[in-house]
Amino acid sequence: MKLKIIGCIFMLVSYFSIFPALAATISGKVTDAKTNLPIAGATISLQQLRSSTASDQQGHYSFKSLPSSGRYLVEVRFLGYQSVVKTVDLTSENLSLDFALTESIIETNEVVVTGTLVTSQSRRNSTSVAVISKDELQGNATNLIDALARQVPGLSQITTGQGISKPVIRGLGFNRVVTVSDGVKQMGQQWGDEHGIEIDQNQPDRVEVLRGAASLMYGSDAIGGVINVLEPNVPTAGQIKGEVLSSYSTNNGLTNSSVMLTGNENGFVWRGRGSYQNAYSYNTPAGRYGNSGFNTSNFSGMLGLNKQWGYSHLNFSYLKNNIGFYDAEPGDPLYINSKSRTLDFPKQDIRHYKLALNNNFVIGSGSLKLDLGYQKNQRRELEEATPSLFFDLNTYSLDAKYSLSEKNGWQHVFGISASQEHSLNKGVEFLIPAYDQLELGAFGYAKKTWGENTFNVGLRYDYVNNKGKQLFIEDEEQFAGFKNSFSNVSGALGYTHIFSEDLNFKANAGSAFRAPNPAELGSNGVHEGTYRYEVGNENLKPERSYQADATLEFGHSIVTGSIGIYENYIHNFIYASTTKGDTKTVVGEDGDSHTYDVYRYGQVNANLYGVEGSLNFHLLNWIHLDNTFSYTHAQNNTFNRPLALIPAGVVHNTLRLEPKISGLNAFYVSVGLDNYFKQNRIDETFETPANSYTLLNAGIGTTLHFGSQQLKVFAAASNLTNKRYYDALSRLRPGRLSQEDTSFGVYNMGRNITFGVYLPLSIK
Repeated sequence: MKLKIIGCIFMLVSYFSIFPALAATISGKVTDAKTNLPIAGATISLQQLRSSTASDQQGHYSFKSLPSSGRYLVEVRFLGYQSVVKTVDLTSENLSLDFALTESIIETNEVVVTGTLVTSQSRRNSTSVAVISKDELQGNATNLIDALARQVPGLSQITTGQGISKPVIRGLGFNRVVTVSDGVKQMGQQWGDEHGIEIDQNQPDRVEVLRGAASLMYGSDAIGGVINVLEPNVPTAGQIKGEVLSSYSTNNGLTNSSVMLTGNENGFVWRGRGSYQNAYSYNTPAGRYGNSGFNTSNFSGMLGLNKQWGYSHLNFSYLKNNIGFYDAEPGDPLYINSKSRTLDFPKQDIRHYKLALNNNFVIGSGSLKLDLGYQKNQRRELEEATPSLFFDLNTYSLDAKYSLSEKNGWQHVFGISASQEHSLNKGVEFLIPAYDQLELGAFGYAKKTWGENTFNVGLRYDYVNNKGKQLFIEDEEQFAGFKNSFSNVSGALGYTHIFSEDLNFKANAGSAFRAPNPAELGSNGVHEGTYRYEVGNENLKPERSYQADATLEFGHSIVTGSIGIYENYIHNFIYASTTKGDTKTVVGEDGDSHTYDVYRYGQVNANLYGVEGSLNFHLLNWIHLDNTFSYTHAQNNTFNRPLALIPAGVVHNTLRLEPKISGLNAFYVSVGLDNYFKQNRIDETFETPANSYTLLNAGIGTTLHFGSQQLKVFAAASNLTNKRYYDALSRLRPGRLSQEDTSFGVYNMGRNITFGVYLPLSIK
């Protein structure tokens, strides 16, 4: 069946290639609106067609072999100028389109968002979205989620040491946040909190973070939000672009290197990337935490066609991640002096393979976007050479949406999705049953634009079928096996209004759905990565979310920012908890007895609400004071106590100076404070409070020019005072590392300084 589907897609691509539609071109000039002088190096992008180019020394640019029908957004960006987005209708073969950019010292809302059902400008999109550029992702982060958590209000991370981060959006994480890469949902044991997202942090050109329920497009699991990872667009015909990035961090000796090349030969497009990271155990203010090093290798590429009928891209990637962990018990020493890069047992070996075929076909006056994916995720937990736990997950996915052309301000989108998961246990120990999972979905969406207003409405149907397989070990039943199915209809409403160029409003309301996953339904075993015994519940019901949010965005020559409020009521919220004294003793492979806290999955009704936003002051064209803030209040209504695993409130303050210095371009120096509030709203049955703390950070960087070649150099420092602190979402903090001794915990990372260089390449 899968081969037939792939064959049909191949025939469809071949058909369009043999019988092409008329090709359109866009060309023009980018100039300074005040002086009328050409601007060289401006980036012009067609995000819907995944194509970008840059203006030459005379300010000229061009796109060739474009579809001769359809409506597209053209985005133009250049440092120090207000970004511009224009809508174009490709109804003729040649279109002339000039841009006059205005100098600006402030950020802009003129950002194109692609991760929603209709690609649009951010301020005409009712979803609360943050768009993070590649420059903003570069710094002293240890992984992609760590980098995003430092930038996006409302996004936090559950961490296990330095190399493991799981995203949390508005207090929701795990299977409630979807990560999308290469056009497909990342599938890699999302239920676990002791391993991260299998995506190279050097890969994105930019990342879109959708805050709030996005189930309409992404189905079950997106009730918290979506992280949409976007690789660089392909260059225009005849160009080869690339980049080299390298950095070193002082705290853990983290070396990070990445090389990428991408090209376009008359519509045949390609891209290749190789990356490697290696770190030894990280240093806390109390000492170096034992066996906490990691190393990551990533190889990825893309082959495809960009033609007048649309595009077809075959993406492939392989990521290998080795992570050490330390199953310390109260009384064991936590800290070492070694800087060895060799990982000891126990450790994790994670491998992720992915094939994704992304297609966008122009059909009549509309377009068909079709994404096919195959992923293999293998996660081994090793106490010795033979894996104790070995999860082998295979996922096949299909997502299709047909967008009708806009007519009288109306845009309509219809789509279907399907995925099949097949998971096997190949280790000598067992935590979750082998299982099969089938997900099906269908949706319809409409958006109306009139004047400065937009309104959107959508409905979606989801069906999820789980089958957990029975298992006996030496005549004793380990897993009883289960079979269940869930279905639901979700809906959403959205509205935006642009009051002026400086002020806009957006709001959303809707319902969402999440089916319990096989780990929640059927766990029964020791989870070495979390050092606990987990027990599932086959009688769990689906989560149903009812949420609303509203955001006001404003921008002026001196003050810019946004403020958003949200509330999310979740019926049958699923989480694992323990109580003091609930333990289980298990004889390990070494013949010794080990006692574990027992975590059991259950359900409650929960209510989460909060506020997030930013307030930025641009006192002069070279002085910027940026501030972001977020706070989530979460209540377990069933037992009338706070909900567990909720991030503390935080305020980030950054003073950034950008003086003009002869011989240096885009020079900056910054100093910042991260202010985390005390988190005393905890589930006292298995959590302890986390104290407030403040971290001092700093950064400096510039762009050097050697002829036409640029070289960006930077340094970023975090926790300069080497503050001792426990983050509220750290799995290693007191009360979470051990229930036996609630004072037993590991501090977060101490002082760290990262030095880096970034070399953009233009070979043709």
